[in-house]
Formats: sequence, structure tokens, C-alpha cells
Amino acid sequence: MENVEHQTLPPDQQQRETTPAAPTPVPSNRSSFLVPGIVLVLLFALAVAYGIHSRAQHEDSVKASTEAAAIPTVNTTYPSGGSVAQDIILPGNVQAFIETPIYARTNGYLKKWYFDIGAHVRQGQLLATIETPEVDQQLQQSRAELERIQANSNLAGVTSERWDALLAKHAVSQQEADQNKSNFIASQAAVDASRANVRRLEQLQSYERIVAPFDGIITARNTDIGDLIDAGTSNPRELFHLSTSGKLRVFAAVPEIYSSQIHDGDTATLSQDSNPSQVITGKIVRNSNAINTTTRTLNVEVDVDNMGANLLPGSYVFVHFKLPAGSHVVTIPSNTLLFRSEGLRVGVVHSNNKVELRPVTIGHDYGSTVEITSGIDAHDQIILDPADSLTTGTAVHPNLLAEKGAH
Repeated sequence: MENVEHQTLPPDQQQRETTPAAPTPVPSNRSSFLVPGIVLVLLFALAVAYGIHSRAQHEDSVKASTEAAAIPTVNTTYPSGGSVAQDIILPGNVQAFIETPIYARTNGYLKKWYFDIGAHVRQGQLLATIETPEVDQQLQQSRAELERIQANSNLAGVTSERWDALLAKHAVSQQEADQNKSNFIASQAAVDASRANVRRLEQLQSYERIVAPFDGIITARNTDIGDLIDAGTSNPRELFHLSTSGKLRVFAAVPEIYSSQIHDGDTATLSQDSNPSQVITGKIVRNSNAINTTTRTLNVEVDVDNMGANLLPGSYVFVHFKLPAGSHVVTIPSNTLLFRSEGLRVGVVHSNNKVELRPVTIGHDYGSTVEITSGIDAHDQIILDPADSLTTGTAVHPNLLAEKGAH
């Protein structure tokens, strides 16, 4: 057996060989997975929290958008201060300033007429003559009777004077003198009565001549030569009709609602279908100062100078009355009115964008606009074309389309 030769080592190396070496540390698998897991959990939690917050914000945004979309947008405007001047047009009847039918005042036959329709005549001009033989004979008889009575009266006067002279000589009695004096007085009264009868018949005889009572135009002639004229009937026949044309009266029936705005002295204009472009100016001279209980209108007279013969008596015209604008009212568009069962309403938007439905009272209807006498003023913002579902307290988005005071 071979002897193994042992080699002697240096002390330091021998010590190293005899001292056991410290074990090399080995990394743990648990520690290596713990940190990344925590990080992943934190990231997931942050992602979840962010998602929840983002969803909440989105829901709030959608809710706000939905609520905003639910509030309607309305177009608004402001009332116009005061009302506009109004031109009302009413039918009118033209009449001559003076017109009259001409009748016969005595009986007889028409002998002759001198003017026909359309003729211009002057005051006192002879229009026709009537033959009145009966009146002529009565006048002659009355005159003869007057002469007889006058002669008797003269005789009674002379007799009375003689009896007064005899009475002074005490040749007759006082009674006889008084009787003769009374006869004289009675005869004088008979003379006066007979003279009055003569004047009456002379007046009737003067009616044989039919004359024009004023300057004018003959508008009707209802008689001819040889016609029997009977003035004593209850329904006498009109011989002529005479009218003036230089000045005319126009009568119009003004509705009661406008009656307080019609004043004497104001100007009115006239138009007619036969000549629409012609405007004739007249003046309100009087009115009836009373409302007709049947028609509820005020009768108004407008006088028109017609020297140019632009109008004819009896014409149908249109009278234009210019009514003044009201000072304590406002004017609003017609499409702002709401017709409810409780009455007319207008939607007013307040400063908090909330709606109030106010009752209003209409003064005049101008068509596209209406005059409001109570309920709103010029500072109220009103809604155009309001929805039927609009109620008081509704929130709206006002969209102002017209500035305050614009028409």
C-alpha cells in the first residue's frame, strides 16, 4: 500500500480550509411576486376609481343637458308704448244741405211747368202755374162782399153820429143812441172779418204760382200739364223736389266704442267707389250726443263743400275718421294672445326666466296688432307664438327678437 504523502499547507490556507464557508443567500420567490402584485392592485383600484368618477361626471353632464333641453326656448318682444292712430272707415249717406219737396197749396189744374229735373233755379223763380177758377171766383165774391159790408159800416157810422147829435139836443133817448153806436162797432168788425177773408183768398190765389224757395237743383218733377191738383187730401202729391248742391251733409253711424273719440271740429275725409283715387275733405260739425239704443251707434254729421260738384246728393260714400292714439295703453302683436277658457292671456317672462300668464283687456283690434288697455305695460317682456301648454311658473329661455318700444 502506497503511503500517501501529505503535503504541508500554509497556516492561512489551512485555516481557510478548516473554517466552513458562509452559505450564499438565495432569493425568496414570495418577495419577488409581492411588490408587483401590490402595484397592479393599486393601478386597478385607480382605474376603477377613475372610471366611476368619469361615469358620474358623464351622468351629471347628461342630466344637466337633459334638464337644459327640457326648458323651451321662446321668442319674446316688448309692447309698444301707446296705441297707433287709427283710421276707421264707415259707410255714409250724402244728403243735400237743404232739400225740400214742393207741394201745391191750392186746388186746380196744372197750367204749365217751366223747369225739369237737373235744372238750376234761383230763389223766387217761377217753377209752374196752376189754374184755379174756383179760387178766383171766391176771391171776386169775397171782394164784393167786403164792399157791401164796408158800405153798411159807413152808413152805420153816419147814423151813429146823427143819433149822437140828436142826443145832445135831448131829441132821442140814450138807449137809442147807444144802440146805433153798437151797430156801427159791429159793422166795423164785420168789415175786418170780410177783409181777412179777402186776404186769405188772395193768398190762395198767389199759390197759383209755384216758386223756388231757395237756390238749388230740381231733382224730381212729378207732374205735367193738365194734372189735377188737389191740395186738400191727406196724402198730397209732390210736384217738385228741390235740393242744394253747393254744400252737402254726410251722415255716418259711429260705433259706440269709438264715440268718445269723435269731436266736433275734427277733419274727416270721404271716398267713393265710383272714384277711389279722389279724396274729399269734410268737417265734423255736430253729432247726436246720444247713442241709438237699437244700433248702438252715434249719428255724426260731416259737412262738405261741393262747389266742384264732386258729390251728388243721395250718394253712398265711405267716411274716414282719424282717431287719436291712446296715451295710457300699449300695442302688442296679435300672435302673443292666448285664448283660454278663463279669458285672454299674455305670457310675460320675468327676470328669473319664469312665465306668468296675465289677463289682458283689448281696446282696439288693428289686425296684426291689438291695443291693450290693461294687464301689461311697456316694460313687460312678452312671448311670441306661445304654446297652448304654457302655464304660469314654466321656466323658459327667452330669445328677444325686438327691442323695447319697436313696432
